[in-house]
Amino acid sequence: MEKPHKGRKDNQKIKELIELNDELENYFRNTIIPQLFVDANLILRKFTPPAMKQFSLTETHIGRPMEEMADNIRYSTIVENIQEVIRTEEVFEKEIQTTDLRWFQMNIIPYLLKKENRTNGVIITFVDITDRIKVLKELERLNAAHETFIYSVSHDLKGPLANIEGLVQHLVKSSGELAEKMGEDSKEQKFIAELLDRSVKSMRDILNELSEIVKIEKNFKEHVETVYFENILHEVEMMVKSKIIESQATIRYDIQVREIKFSRKNLRSILYNLISNGIKYQKPGQAPEITIKTGIKDDMLHISVSDNGLGIANDQQDLIFTPFTRLEKSIEGTGIGLYLVKKIVENEGGQIIISSNPGEGSQFNIYLKPKD
Repeated sequence: MEKPHKGRKDNQKIKELIELNDELENYFRNTIIPQLFVDANLILRKFTPPAMKQFSLTETHIGRPMEEMADNIRYSTIVENIQEVIRTEEVFEKEIQTTDLRWFQMNIIPYLLKKENRTNGVIITFVDITDRIKVLKELERLNAAHETFIYSVSHDLKGPLANIEGLVQHLVKSSGELAEKMGEDSKEQKFIAELLDRSVKSMRDILNELSEIVKIEKNFKEHVETVYFENILHEVEMMVKSKIIESQATIRYDIQVREIKFSRKNLRSILYNLISNGIKYQKPGQAPEITIKTGIKDDMLHISVSDNGLGIANDQQDLIFTPFTRLEKSIEGTGIGLYLVKKIVENEGGQIIISSNPGEGSQFNIYLKPKD
């Protein structure tokens, strides 16, 4: 009595397998993605119709070694890649180019037999990325042209600017001597000469920062060393000493992490820009108060620079990191400093976040991954 019952179960299983096979065949016929199924002996067992078009495969290739298919890929290492996946049981990804000069993202995925705990082959998927590669190459070309232009402009203008600087400094000196001899009549000339001198210095700052932009955008790596925050902060204070005295600014430290492996020049640039901005954007009639803190937060090095200045509206906070953007036109500046800070931080895999409200000051929070 049990044999017919067992027979019905076997028939049911066969029916389910046939239905599953039909579903798989339907998938193979209709997918638009080239896929290959290769066994552990590197024999091609199955492929989807798009693979026939992209790799000139026919039914006669089934059951044949993968070495024969490798001829359709330029500088192919597909056989070695399959062997590595079978050995390591880890997914492998690579960009490849076919002999008709199309680009594909190749993913090789191990096919695991769970019951036997072994890899019985691989599934290879090819995603056409030709258009994306073309766009990337065009962007690279435009970036290279952009970098060359900035470098040429900043380099070529430095010579004429040096001549102008010499002439302006001579004019400032002459105007000062003339003002002493002639009194009030020459004070205006001295004032104009000093304005010219400041403008020339501002132009030199812009050219120097343009050169920095080229370095930062090319991910130029400065020398990394162990630097001490307090030493760098003292250096920055000396650089902005005149501004501190003029504005009667107060600078406080709360240094929990005292050293970092970083570029000395880049860390100085970060702190200089944030501290000088805290002084520059002070509220009228109120002396700037700036606090610099370092510590560890969520396993990241946390550097914060906060001030009691003008603050920034929420809808303008992203703009301040855009090059040549100046929200306060009446305050002197190039609009490059915060852009450079952001690029330096991001090039090191970090993040900078601003917290600010108009009239309540600003806090810049920098998060960096500690380096061994």
